[in-house]
Amino acid sequence: MNSKIKIDKAPLNTYKNRVTSLVIMIAGLACLLVSIIASINLGAADLSYRDVYNALFQFDEGNPAHTIIRQLRFPRAIAAVCVGAALAVSGAIMQGMTRNPLADPSIMGVTAGSSFFIAIALVVMPSITYLGLMIFSFAGAGLGAALVFGITSFSRGGITPVKLALAGSAIASLLSSLSTAVGIKFNISKDISYWFAGGVSSVQPQHVLFTLPFIVAGLLVALVLSRSISILSLGEEVAKGLGQNTGIVKLIGMIAVLLLTGAAVSIAGMIGFVGLVIPHIIRFLVGNDYRLIIPCSAILGGVLLLVADIVGRMVNAPFETPVGAITAIIGVPFFLYLARKEGRGL
Repeated sequence: MNSKIKIDKAPLNTYKNRVTSLVIMIAGLACLLVSIIASINLGAADLSYRDVYNALFQFDEGNPAHTIIRQLRFPRAIAAVCVGAALAVSGAIMQGMTRNPLADPSIMGVTAGSSFFIAIALVVMPSITYLGLMIFSFAGAGLGAALVFGITSFSRGGITPVKLALAGSAIASLLSSLSTAVGIKFNISKDISYWFAGGVSSVQPQHVLFTLPFIVAGLLVALVLSRSISILSLGEEVAKGLGQNTGIVKLIGMIAVLLLTGAAVSIAGMIGFVGLVIPHIIRFLVGNDYRLIIPCSAILGGVLLLVADIVGRMVNAPFETPVGAITAIIGVPFFLYLARKEGRGL
């Protein structure tokens, strides 16, 4: 009789998780819409909601308010949504593939690698195009990930969550220091300071147009791979026993992470902890099915970064606080809690 109860309970939990994820996505999309409108409306220039509506649907080139909305605030809001979604999904993929609750693009050295290669690009090719910067950003993301996993794999006792976090923090610090040294040596500190601070205040429409295809591609790959990540999160031996080619899954998953993180860093710089906090919250609410975790993470990641950008404008108006600082205030205590929890198993 007990076994019958357990068998009947599993589908109920699955159904409950699906309903919960549907509620999260609907509520998240509503919050996203409200946040986008608020983001476009708030700023140094005093604009009304009617200005926002007319700028989006009845654009007048001669109206300065319409130009501000179309050229500055709307691209900024869309960029915040895209970057938040990209970082949140990247973190979810990394946590699922490595079974590491501390995995996050910023903690694992991926974002620092992107910023380092962007600094190199600005030195080697000062007149580099935005597409070129994106390519360097992708390559740097790959370097950061390779260094962290390479170093940890040779450690005594194998790969553990805390070892990955420690190696990632060390590599991130190293690459950030090298980026600073490059900036000072070649007098480009002002140019790279934008990527260190992290933010979407300087985003232009063409930046969004360049990065959007890469972010959409990364999200689609993540969605297609979500079932395989769910199986891989049960453990590599279990996944192999179920007939999964874990090597291929990890390779495709890393490609998705590099696409998402590289594009996010190229447009917004080093913004941390979005990929750490959001997947944990979603996993707590909907369980361990990545078919639910990934779409919910994308929506709530966009909401978090957009709200953080709005808060950054309001904290010290009319001056702006970098978005990276706002997310760090949220993420650092969360990271310390997880590190302490995982450290008990060392």
